[in-house]
Amino acid sequence: MEVREINNKNIWEGFLLENKEKTFLDSWNWGEFQKSIEEKIWRLGVYDKELKAVALVVKVKAKRGTFLFIPHGPIGEKNILPVLVEELKKIAKKEKACFIRIASLWTDARPFKDLGFKHAPIHMHPELTWELDITPEEEEILMGMRKTTRYLIRQGEKDKNIEIIKSSNINDLEKFNCLYEKTALRHHFFPFSLDYLKKQFSCFNQDNQILIFLGKYKGEIISSAIMVFWQNTGFYHHGASLTSKAPVSYLMQWEAIKEAKNRGCRKYNFWGIAPEGRKNHPWAGLSLFKKGFGGYAKQYIRTQDLPLSMRYWFTNLFERFRRIKRGL
Repeated sequence: MEVREINNKNIWEGFLLENKEKTFLDSWNWGEFQKSIEEKIWRLGVYDKELKAVALVVKVKAKRGTFLFIPHGPIGEKNILPVLVEELKKIAKKEKACFIRIASLWTDARPFKDLGFKHAPIHMHPELTWELDITPEEEEILMGMRKTTRYLIRQGEKDKNIEIIKSSNINDLEKFNCLYEKTALRHHFFPFSLDYLKKQFSCFNQDNQILIFLGKYKGEIISSAIMVFWQNTGFYHHGASLTSKAPVSYLMQWEAIKEAKNRGCRKYNFWGIAPEGRKNHPWAGLSLFKKGFGGYAKQYIRTQDLPLSMRYWFTNLFERFRRIKRGL
């Protein structure tokens, strides 16, 4: 086996299309977004005569320590991991990274443990997500929802005061961002900057893979979301809303599901949810909302770290403290 960089978009996206388990964090355009925010990346392919696996590697420069990060990868055959890790160690040494972090979509952590990886103190991306099969007819999807969710959607469809707008205009990100910042204040999290959102939007918009949804009630935007549509899956990527008795968020989510279905998607990924029984988890309320649309949970292994220097343990301690402070 050997590891080579892949510089051809068609080869990268074509290989991913043949693999079932992946998210838009593996996509070519996610790599382009990382480059747009001045992160160094490597698109690595592991070959054994033919391409067997791919991994998007991002160099993360943080005050707590520089590290190499693979978001939701590698994708492909699992027996490539030792070869890939050896290549990552070489890159890490050259880039002065103190550890390697992999947020895998695998369900078995043993291949990582065998190579000296440890559970990371925090997760970078969701390790527990909620998905919905959207291949059935719309009425069947509705009947699979929680009774209250289905009722609120139908009430929203009847309410002439509610309007759902779909936009591919980057200027509408400012409308989303206004609501997003208010949501961040209410729920005590640090929002991404408008510049960050614009760069992310631009990279996916060039391939018609992203939309802004704006939910209005009596002319006022009270709910908004950014959805990514990539390789047969719709992703609920960012969301923002004001508290309201009007069922705008429910109708907007249903319109996003229908948009994904119309684009030929087979799954709808609601992104992260809180672990079962964690009523005080910051995502608990949002998780209840997502689960109301029907679907099933997908659990991945804990994010894995491979320490490469003593500086890693300073990072580990800092991140443990931050996780406890955030109640995660």
